[in-house]
Amino acid sequence: MKDVQKKIQKMIDSAVDSGKERGLQVTAYFEGELVVDAWGGFADPKMKKTVKADTLFPVFSTTKGIAATMIHILADEGKIDYDAKVAEYWPEFGVNGKKDITVRQVMNHSAGLPNMPAGIDWRDLLDWDKMCARMAKEKPIWAPGTKSEYHAITYSWLVGEIACRVEGKTFSKIMEDKICRPLKIKDLYVGIPGSVESRVATLEESEVNPDMLKSPATSPIPGWICPLHEWMNKPEGRRACVPASSGIMSARALARHYAALVPGGIDGVELVSPKQMRIATKRQQLKDKTFFNRGLGYGLGDKGSIQGKRRTAFGHGGYGGSAGFADPKYRFALGLTKNLYSKNAVHYQIVCEIRRMLKIP
Repeated sequence: MKDVQKKIQKMIDSAVDSGKERGLQVTAYFEGELVVDAWGGFADPKMKKTVKADTLFPVFSTTKGIAATMIHILADEGKIDYDAKVAEYWPEFGVNGKKDITVRQVMNHSAGLPNMPAGIDWRDLLDWDKMCARMAKEKPIWAPGTKSEYHAITYSWLVGEIACRVEGKTFSKIMEDKICRPLKIKDLYVGIPGSVESRVATLEESEVNPDMLKSPATSPIPGWICPLHEWMNKPEGRRACVPASSGIMSARALARHYAALVPGGIDGVELVSPKQMRIATKRQQLKDKTFFNRGLGYGLGDKGSIQGKRRTAFGHGGYGGSAGFADPKYRFALGLTKNLYSKNAVHYQIVCEIRRMLKIP
């Protein structure tokens, strides 16, 4: 396994030297063992601050996988039923055509609530209760369960508030209790405290999509939050608890979370039972085929996917290239974090090389 570590470290160093990557971390577990724990490059555009093992990276939608895991933990504990109505846990939600929306529909992006509420701005993202109250009043834009479309940001409160109502705690406290403490993870945040601000890497994007800046205020990703990398370089963006997109973490933390979701877990800790994970990662039968290769909150492996082509693989990637996933068949888990968003990036090749060396399809 030393050859894998050596090869990946060399690839990271080469990618940074060539300018194809600025800074990145890669951590991987295989059959319960840590086989890759590599990092390199710089945490800032001026290349004065080197990436370390505990450097924190914003990972955008990679955060959704963490939020999904929280729901599966609670389901495994018998506290949540995927086919129960959301309003059973969150009564205020059951109005304006939403009384029959289920937890499953929220998790597989078929609830009909992909758009951000009208009249809000970035300040509202710092107010969890206000955002939940606004989502509770929203009306679906299609009949729930008849269509699927990515709930890019609204997934935050739809999924997160279910967990909060069930546990009677904040999202961050549940994550600490159910994921971080059992796994002895320190570097996993959805909304950072000010004390770790200095460890967060600065994001860069080589080419911003101008169309994103023009997105209507009620679209899934409104223009006022774009460019996305600039939003997550601001203290406000980093401190907002937005479980769909504001996760800030190290590759070590991300990989360890996924390693605890494969049979046998990691260091004696299984976050969710294998039986429950089989349910959570079963391909969803959706009525349309626009967004079909999904489990409950996780994307599934497919041809060309960073997770590999095997449908047993599950996880979530994020805008810019960060990703976390696992494959229970091989007891394989990986976390990758990075800060330069570019068409020339080589993070995909790095992950493919790890799978090749470990003989994982």
